[in-house]
Amino acid sequence: MEKKLYRSDTDKMLCGVCGGIAEYFDVDPTIIRLLWAILACTGSGILAYIIAAVIIPRR
Repeated sequence: MEKKLYRSDTDKMLCGVCGGIAEYFDVDPTIIRLLWAILACTGSGILAYIIAAVIIPRR
């Protein structure tokens, strides 16, 4: 079965990017959200989240 990356419709807070990445890698979404928060503190995480929200399709 081929795995595809999608934004999550069920496990989302803003756009579903972190929930979708967590489903793809089969990890807890809280871990992914914490990593995004750490990246956001450096400044590049906010831009990366916006780009991911635009690029990653909805299911």
